[in-house]
Amino acid sequence: MPRLISLVLGAAFLAVFAASVVAQPKTFTPRDESPEEFVAGPGRDDTFYTCTACHNFKLVAQQGMNRRQWDEIIDLMNEKHGMPKLEAKERETVLNYLEAAYPQRAQERGGWQNPFLNR
Repeated sequence: MPRLISLVLGAAFLAVFAASVVAQPKTFTPRDESPEEFVAGPGRDDTFYTCTACHNFKLVAQQGMNRRQWDEIIDLMNEKHGMPKLEAKERETVLNYLEAAYPQRAQERGGWQNPFLNR
C-alpha cells in the first residue's frame, strides 16, 4: 500500500510539473532588423538607430503620418517614454526621413489615431 501511495503521489507531482512547464508563456525573441530592410532615403540609418534604441523599426514603418504628427510623436516619446531629446539637426533629419518614407495615408476608421496614446 505505501508503494501505491508513493506511485500516485509521484504521478501527481509529474503531472503538475508537466502542466506548469507547458503553461509557461513562450519568451518573445525580437527578430533582428537592419536599416537596409526599410525605405531608402537620406537619414534612414540615423532614424533607424534613433528609433530602435527603444523598439523595433517595424512599428515605425507601419505608421503613416504627416510631418506634424511625426513631430508630435517625437515629443510624446520625449515626455512620456524618456527618449533623449534630439539636437535640432538630428530632429530635422529624422522628420525629413519619416515624412518622405512613411507619409500620411488615409485611414479606414475615423481618420488618424495616435497609436501611442491610451484612449
